[in-house]
Amino acid sequence: MLVVGVLVLVLLLAWPIGLALWANGLVQHTSALSGAPNTPGTTYLLTGSDSRADGAVGEDGTEGARTDTILVLHVPDDGPPALISLPRDTLVDVPDNGQAKLNAAFAWGGAPLLVRTVEGLTGLTVDHYAEIGMAGVEQVVDAVGGVELCYDKDVNDTDSGMVWTAGCHTVDGPAALSYARMRKSDVEGDIGRAKRQRALISAVTGAVSPTHLALHPAQQVSLIRAGTGAITVDDGSDAVDLARLALAFKAANGPGGITGTPPIVSLDYRPGNGLGSTVLLDPDATPTFFAAIAAGTLPPGPVGGIPTS
Repeated sequence: MLVVGVLVLVLLLAWPIGLALWANGLVQHTSALSGAPNTPGTTYLLTGSDSRADGAVGEDGTEGARTDTILVLHVPDDGPPALISLPRDTLVDVPDNGQAKLNAAFAWGGAPLLVRTVEGLTGLTVDHYAEIGMAGVEQVVDAVGGVELCYDKDVNDTDSGMVWTAGCHTVDGPAALSYARMRKSDVEGDIGRAKRQRALISAVTGAVSPTHLALHPAQQVSLIRAGTGAITVDDGSDAVDLARLALAFKAANGPGGITGTPPIVSLDYRPGNGLGSTVLLDPDATPTFFAAIAAGTLPPGPVGGIPTS
């Protein structure tokens, strides 16, 4: 019986270790980090690329890659983790390019320029970068067997393909992608879309518990295949960092975390110079906001949102 007990223990230990080693070999990498001096805590930059190259969305004249999803996830040395959505149209200073919308940094210089731009805006050095394509959203949702999502209005949105009856529904990958992409039928625009994107990722991370996965190794393999095929990370990150990112994301979305946006002054600020409508952050409150995020001194709960005046 002792031999059997030892064999079972070895198998239980070897499976996760072997799985981690296998997953590491599948992770896709890109140069992204700026090499800026470290700041306290751990900061992740998460983006969603809307390139049509992966086939998840049909060709519609959109060339190259842009990002409609830009999330800063910060885990301070002490204090609540924070998940902050940066609206894609936020007016920022893009290094070497002057004022522009935030997603222009990604369109012009990919991950490296977006990282530098976000660091300039937040004062936080990005330690890890992760990018997911639209097909990746579908694959990951399907790998966990679908997720339950909620929206309190009926929707029939042509651009995103979201067709929705008010309430909560369990959806597959394509429906989840439409849910995350919809903007024009939402009175909150990009702010509303950011809320649904956070809800979707929260639903995915909450769909399966570690105990469930340990008892269903086939689903572990399926999820790892989908996740590593969908996500591209910076050169210094690996599967362990992705696991830590998932745990941090779950904590930020929990009762002890912070979610929302930076302080916003206007959702329709027009600075001229051909930029059109932009999102203007509060120039006085935003630096203080991100300093508090870094220090872990903001209380848990929702922050930011649509300005009331």
